[in-house]
Amino acid sequence: MTRTMRKPAIDPQPLRFSAQEQAVVYEARQILLRHLNQNPVLSSWQAVLDYCALTIRGDVERFHVLYLDRRNRLICDECLATGTVDHVPVYPREVLRRCLALNASALIIVHNHPADDPEPSAADLAMTKEIRNACASLGVMLHDHIITGAGRETSLRARGEL
Repeated sequence: MTRTMRKPAIDPQPLRFSAQEQAVVYEARQILLRHLNQNPVLSSWQAVLDYCALTIRGDVERFHVLYLDRRNRLICDECLATGTVDHVPVYPREVLRRCLALNASALIIVHNHPADDPEPSAADLAMTKEIRNACASLGVMLHDHIITGAGRETSLRARGEL
């Protein structure tokens, strides 16, 4: 008995935004940033995931760090690196250098997977371990590493890999 693979009738296409849709997304990001500036405490985990899903997207990988103070108030969100469609260079030294300059007590690292699958790669896990060890040596808390994809996010802390 042979099994035949069925090909979808329509090839899935990457999501492309029109100029008008891009303007709406930009405005939504600005509204969210204003809200965070007025309410800088990251009060719920869902608020953090929503923020990451909305702001850290794109056609190429981007690596962001959310720097937090002692009370988990957002000091700033910085894009430390922009990469290609499947790789972004990350340097733990740069993450911690900026952390010390901002007097941050904790951080959340976030990056996107443009291919929309937020499952961590072996390189993602190795990089997270390097940053976690660097943070521990300086007394900085690494709360999580979040990977965003299309419509869902993966938390390495929730998976027990942090």
